[in-house]
Amino acid sequence: MRKDGENLDDGADLNGLSEAEAARRLAAEGYNDLPRRRSRGPWRIAAEVMREPMLLLLVGGGLVYLALGDRTEALMLLAFANFSILVTIIQESRTERVLEALRDLASPRALVIRDGVRRRIPGREVARGDLVVLAEGDRVPADGVIVEGQDLAADESLLTGEAVPVAKHPDPAGKPPAGARPGGDGQPIAYSGALMVRGTGLALVFATGPATEIGRIGGSLSALKEEPPRLQVEMRRVVRFFGAVALVVSGAAVVLYGVSRGDWLAATLQGVAIGMAMLPEEFPVVLTVFFAMGAWRISKARVLTRRAAAIESLGAASVLCTDKTGTLTENRMRVQKVLSRAEILDGARDDRAAHAGIAAIGVLASARTPVDPMEKAFHALADALAGGAAGAAGESAQVHAFGLSPDLLAVANVWRAPNGGALMVAAKGAPEAIADLSRLDGAARARALAAAQEMASGGMRVIGVASGEWRGERPPGSPRDVAFAFLGLVGLADPLRAGARAAVEECRAAGVRVVMVTGDFPATATAIAKEAGIDGGRVITGEEIARLDDAALDRRIAAADVFARIMPEQKLRLVRALKARGEIVAMTGDGVNDAPALKAAHIGVAMGGRGSDVAREASAIVLLDDDFSAIVKAIRLGRTIYDNLAKAAAFIIAVHVPIAALAIAPLLTGTPILLAPVHIALLEMVIDPVCALVFEAETA
Repeated sequence: MRKDGENLDDGADLNGLSEAEAARRLAAEGYNDLPRRRSRGPWRIAAEVMREPMLLLLVGGGLVYLALGDRTEALMLLAFANFSILVTIIQESRTERVLEALRDLASPRALVIRDGVRRRIPGREVARGDLVVLAEGDRVPADGVIVEGQDLAADESLLTGEAVPVAKHPDPAGKPPAGARPGGDGQPIAYSGALMVRGTGLALVFATGPATEIGRIGGSLSALKEEPPRLQVEMRRVVRFFGAVALVVSGAAVVLYGVSRGDWLAATLQGVAIGMAMLPEEFPVVLTVFFAMGAWRISKARVLTRRAAAIESLGAASVLCTDKTGTLTENRMRVQKVLSRAEILDGARDDRAAHAGIAAIGVLASARTPVDPMEKAFHALADALAGGAAGAAGESAQVHAFGLSPDLLAVANVWRAPNGGALMVAAKGAPEAIADLSRLDGAARARALAAAQEMASGGMRVIGVASGEWRGERPPGSPRDVAFAFLGLVGLADPLRAGARAAVEECRAAGVRVVMVTGDFPATATAIAKEAGIDGGRVITGEEIARLDDAALDRRIAAADVFARIMPEQKLRLVRALKARGEIVAMTGDGVNDAPALKAAHIGVAMGGRGSDVAREASAIVLLDDDFSAIVKAIRLGRTIYDNLAKAAAFIIAVHVPIAALAIAPLLTGTPILLAPVHIALLEMVIDPVCALVFEAETA
């Protein structure tokens, strides 16, 4: 591939757009930005907070007193309303700034060809028709057809949820195939948001911004409505009840006082005072402080709350739907098992020397500086067994590379030693392909593939390794021309996070059912589920779900905790089915494919480190360290907050009984008024909340 700034003279097709045409298309079609909600500034946050019924009560009460000329009590009520709003604005504005920083860090830059010259531009300035240069380690900026490429593979986990790289084969015609979807092997499409893990190439952009696959999923979120938090629903019910009682009692008090004493203005003020005595105006202050303190406490565990009430909602969760890749697992490949030829074919035991040789050849069949997670795992194995990549290559020079092809699912690198002699060829790939290259006889091939199947049933991704020599000045025309020797099999797996099993057990002990929802194969999903302590005995696949109607799905999900080969739209259907059963559903995810389900769930939990902008926008809680065990801490804290709020609410209501009695007693006995409105405001807005806040620090 050429360096930045070099002209392309290979033909008009590779000159890309002109700068003028790119500018015209950006002006007509818009920038390459994903659809997202407007940033929640202070005024918008304040408007959202003001819709809370208790804050409306505070402001309304203050305005009534202001209209009646009682400025002291009016200003006191409005001051407490402003305090509640201010605390919420400070907390949630800080969260929005963190999310904006994460968004800026994730914004890719793109290398495009315009007027025949390579230029590095911001990803949002990529236009339809641009020719984008793809290289190992690059994030794809827009959907494009790969028109030129060598040995290309991409990690499309942001779109599919699975980090296994998929091969990409160029289509010089530059036409996107009908019905193509992310995750398909051998497709010529590079999807926006995918990470190129191997090879180099050129892609002709056919969709940007909202028109991309990632943009369409993000745009569909606007059709989904967010569930109000449980506490908010209960609070509104309590307010309606007390409001109805207060309205009746206050109205009766005004009439009784006015008729008996003839002073209707004083009667109105006394009626308002009785209404205040019966309505729990302290709730907004107490709730605001409880939630702000809860958000602060959980932030120390690197958990970001986009809505303060979300922590309490998470504490109410009865089902936790979790992704596998990167949530329960570490999202990195590690060699879990190595079997040498002698171990497979001859029954030898623990052939350590052969394992070191397999590691060395695996490195020689990989990139020198790998991006592909499986090739990184081979380098790590060589570091442990064979002196690392430098030791494996020695002073040899790579002279040729064969990439994956539809008819041969293997890669091979050709190396020349400094002292000349035969060329060495290192190959790795699918066990079937390596068995074919090694020309194993029927019995040996059957034993090798049986060993590979046994490893795969344990949740491993199995790679065969072989080496051969080529005697000739020029590299072979094809790997099939080389007489390879079968060396063995390597099983790779995405390891379980250290604290995942303990976190799952703690969820179960707390009455939270943990359900794994993944796009991976059933065997892999079952193996990881068992390792994590999730019941993997009953697995439902995406194909089965597609055949079930809602009633049948309702019956099946009651007994299954592992769902494999699940498509994004099926995740959304599962969340809705669980909600229809009366479950309080928490959903974790990181990819764009998870966003609709995250928003539809009662509580969406996104990953902050590797998560997509769309997933974070759809979620109420963001795990900055992508640590599953942090969810358990958040659930525990949410339950503590709810329990403590219940205690504080009981205290507040208990205090209101004598206050209301003292406000009503003079009307019934004819004695002078004992509590003026200012006294009630002082009791309810200062003394009562301060006493109630003692419950905030209690442990559940």
